[in-house]
Amino acid sequence: MPRLPPHGGVRRPPRGRMRDLSGARFPRPRPPGVLRVASFNVHHGVGADGRLDLERIARVVESADVACLQEVDRHWSERSAFADQASWLAGRLRARLVYGVNLDRDPPAPGRPRRRYGTAILTRHPVLEGDNTWLPRRPGREQRGLLRALVAVRGVRVQVFNTHLQNNDADERLDQARAIGPLAASRAGPVVLTGDLNARPGTPEIRVLAEVLADAWPTAGEGDGRTYPAGGPDARIDYVFTSPGVEVAAAWVVRCDASDHLPVFADLRVCRT
Repeated sequence: MPRLPPHGGVRRPPRGRMRDLSGARFPRPRPPGVLRVASFNVHHGVGADGRLDLERIARVVESADVACLQEVDRHWSERSAFADQASWLAGRLRARLVYGVNLDRDPPAPGRPRRRYGTAILTRHPVLEGDNTWLPRRPGREQRGLLRALVAVRGVRVQVFNTHLQNNDADERLDQARAIGPLAASRAGPVVLTGDLNARPGTPEIRVLAEVLADAWPTAGEGDGRTYPAGGPDARIDYVFTSPGVEVAAAWVVRCDASDHLPVFADLRVCRT
């Protein structure tokens, strides 16, 4: 069975391949008292250059207090060397893991682990609760989910959500956004929603979410916020949304070749509600 080498893939790329698109040093210094959140579609560890290397993913998000990842494999297939990517990243980052299974398949052989695919939340803060809610889908379409972790941040309980919406059906994506709004709004305390929403600003899906949460980018984003495709981004489809109990200090995108998407970061200040 193929296995990932210790660094999670093949040869490490030069560190200079990562940079903050705002021009700031990467990783940028952390202001006191902020919660740094990252949302990153990791494309099961395969970069824009076609190479599998989880270490690149880890280096991109290791400055985040909460890393919300999409397209994470657990023993899924040869494309990711049948590795448990979620556990590998949690160990590498010394983080607590909450994983949302959206696809669950039989193992390739008896006695082998089940093949799973979904989203992950990694954090060094205590996790008090975690669950994954499946979102509406049309027959024959990929199952999508809304992953939740209740994270204790310096005495404040923060509801962190992570999702990955349908990529090729705007109507289905709108149904999913309509399901997410009430689920996020019903939770007590500060709320952070992240994810690859596969929708540009101003589309019906984004407007639905903006009825209950605020897009962090218009408040504090640096640059155009485009995240896809990684090699020449022309679309802002990866987001951080916040509730009224959260102040956005900064938001930015990091240029890297670790995935086919670019990650979006936000420095947040959470308040007791």
